Amino acid sequence: MTEFHVDPSGNDSWPGTAERPFAGLHRARDAARTATGDVVVQLRSGTHVLTAPFELTEADSGRDGHRIGYQAHGYGTADQEEVVVSGGREITGWRVEDGVWLADVGDLDTRQLYVDGRRSERAAIDGLPGTATMTETGYETDSAAPLTWHSPADVEFVHRGVYPWTEARCGVAAVAGRTGGTAITMAQPGFGWALDLYNFAWEGNTSRGPGLPTRIENDVTFLTEPGTFVLDRSRPGHHVLRYLPLPGQAPDRTRVVAPVLETLLRVTGTSGVSFRGLVFADATWLRPGRAEGFLHYHGSGYYEGGPVDKVSLVEGQAWVTVPRASATIPACVVVEGGERVEIERCRFTRMGAAGLGLTGGADVSVRGCDFDTLSATAVSVTGTENALVEDNWIHHTGLEFAGSPGIALLGTKGCTVAHNQVGDVPHCGIVAGPAQGTRILRNLTVGTMLVLADGGGVYLSGPQGDSYENGAVIRGNVIKDTRTPYNFALYTDYGAAWVTVEDNVVARADNTAVLQVSPPLENVVYRGNFWDADPVGSGDVPEGVTYEGNTTLPDEEKLDAATADIQRHAGLLRPRPSVDAAPSRKTHGRSQAV
Repeated sequence: MTEFHVDPSGNDSWPGTAERPFAGLHRARDAARTATGDVVVQLRSGTHVLTAPFELTEADSGRDGHRIGYQAHGYGTADQEEVVVSGGREITGWRVEDGVWLADVGDLDTRQLYVDGRRSERAAIDGLPGTATMTETGYETDSAAPLTWHSPADVEFVHRGVYPWTEARCGVAAVAGRTGGTAITMAQPGFGWALDLYNFAWEGNTSRGPGLPTRIENDVTFLTEPGTFVLDRSRPGHHVLRYLPLPGQAPDRTRVVAPVLETLLRVTGTSGVSFRGLVFADATWLRPGRAEGFLHYHGSGYYEGGPVDKVSLVEGQAWVTVPRASATIPACVVVEGGERVEIERCRFTRMGAAGLGLTGGADVSVRGCDFDTLSATAVSVTGTENALVEDNWIHHTGLEFAGSPGIALLGTKGCTVAHNQVGDVPHCGIVAGPAQGTRILRNLTVGTMLVLADGGGVYLSGPQGDSYENGAVIRGNVIKDTRTPYNFALYTDYGAAWVTVEDNVVARADNTAVLQVSPPLENVVYRGNFWDADPVGSGDVPEGVTYEGNTTLPDEEKLDAATADIQRHAGLLRPRPSVDAAPSRKTHGRSQAV
């Protein structure tokens, strides 16, 4: 086996030995290309700051059955070192004015800030002041308060619950006075797209467009709550970062990091590579701040323009508009077309998009990792064969894009999601769209659907194969505390077909499950499940559903006693963290651990 060493205090002109390590990952990658047999790149303790994404290609594959591994020094031992791979920039040179810290940051652009490792919220107000109405180009209000906004083009409107499962973001273009108040012109094409996309009829009422904002972010005049920040970009190339400190914080003893890179690691067409014991941190995603906005529709998808279809929910009474195509929130660590890629006991944190994205390829495993403090999904798997997502702790994700599930699968084949613990997430815990041979086994979700509605701890939609042999199996999962007023904890939806749902436990949900959906379920079996309330539709089981041997126990003690064995085997294989293991504070209507 060949070893190379990388240390932030090393030198790329050195040979990469333990005594004379390289300084950068790129140098170690190039050295590994020339080695034979198994290769291990040992990363020494400290923060390894990237100024460009770390990229691996087919040339960085293990050859002849061998592997190339990137790991924390001492991995798997009591002496394992703390290694952080960061795409952030430390902010220094603060000055203080009226209690606010200010730093000139040049052309820095970011949507997140981390202060001593804790996520800082962008300064915000709750909704438009005054009496406001939506227009074809934006909004009008009888309040003059928006005229005081320091940099209107930096301001972003948040629209929570446009649909119960949707949260949109649109930027402001300009603010101007008018007789009796203020006219706000929104950035285009995003606002025009929002008028086209968000249209529905329900219970005799029709609605068009995103409606009034529920939250407005990122202006100096909003900077009133300690621990929040604003990035003022009104002078190109001379951006100013403002931070209102928490009690006891001082610039000379506080570390402030702004994420700069959007991608930390990209693995493309690589096989036989491993990542072990590393912390991937400090990345952003700038796309939502563009004039197109962030027009979320469902899950990890957002609208980029194009045809919009009208879907009837109740003939002649209820309908919604849906995008014919959508884009997917990207990940800050990306594996594209990888084979035999292993990611073990890593942590993904402080990221402005999804944590880890797997696309295509085969035989990729994600084991024993922690995912937290993410703006979107923890793990997204698209079109991959035989991927394994196992024994991962996922919590406090979707902090900026609240429709994001904890784990998302789409178009996969033979993928297994097992023994994960998912909690404190804004929407669904585990989601599988149309796929084949999906196995969702012995996971624990506690505290899902905290922000948006119409989802569940485990959610499936669309065909899952063409027979029970290659269909989906949802078995041995424990789903508790699915919290919004409108949810189905164990949710097979929208034409789900060839699904076996058995031996699961559901408690403390608005609805345990639902058997009657549109389009209807086909070849779906609910068998041997335990819950504290009957599923919706179980009194009149539809033709495409087999419902047998399920047990309803409203008393929680009796339910726990009857399902003790299932609950004991669900969740993490490693020692389980407490649901209160991370410190929390209130933010944007829900608690957030950082």
